[in-house]
Amino acid sequence: MKKFEDLGFSKVDLDREKRTGYPEVIYGEGKTADQIKKIMETLIETHGKAMVTRLSKEKAEVMLAVYPDAHYHDVSRILLYGPPREKYGGDVMVIAAGTSDLPVAEEAAITADWMGCKVNRLYDVGVAGIDRLLAYREDITKASVLIVVAGMEGALPSVIGGMVQRPVIAVPTSVGYGAHLQGLTPLLAMLTSCASGMSVVNIDNGFGAAYQAALILKLANEGIANETALS
Repeated sequence: MKKFEDLGFSKVDLDREKRTGYPEVIYGEGKTADQIKKIMETLIETHGKAMVTRLSKEKAEVMLAVYPDAHYHDVSRILLYGPPREKYGGDVMVIAAGTSDLPVAEEAAITADWMGCKVNRLYDVGVAGIDRLLAYREDITKASVLIVVAGMEGALPSVIGGMVQRPVIAVPTSVGYGAHLQGLTPLLAMLTSCASGMSVVNIDNGFGAAYQAALILKLANEGIANETALS
């Protein structure tokens, strides 16, 4: 099989699923509807599925006219075609500090689900009303991997990192006022957190957090499968 398809404006990576476990994902911003359609066509022919992130509603309508079996999620701005090939044991919990963080949280949740993860959501539990978070403490501690999305001062991932013995993936968002600096303040807060075992992705990068969470569950499931085969 060819390793990539040269479309002139794009060299589509056909070998990525074999190398990494997942096909190339299309980043929708900055591409025309026609470019996205041609890349999708190539990916679907090769893998039977495709994902487009950061896709406007107008461009999504063009894609849905061509691929009526695709699904567009308004909040996350993700277009999906085709189901995951496998489902992992364990679960990913996506936690959002505030309702304004939902576009990024939903990007993470939809991506993780498409990559084969069971996803639970817990939204609007920021530290300004800590009782809301603590009311779900038992559910939080049972999750396999936690993606924690927060803007403003970005404190929520540190709080959750001190509650659990599982991987915490922190996602700073561009939600906040003035000195929040379009997400730089929560990014730095998360990077300098005293909570151990926490990793941080880029500002508004729900996709990247979900990808990391899926790889963690994939590795864990491979370990369980190997132990079962040896026993």
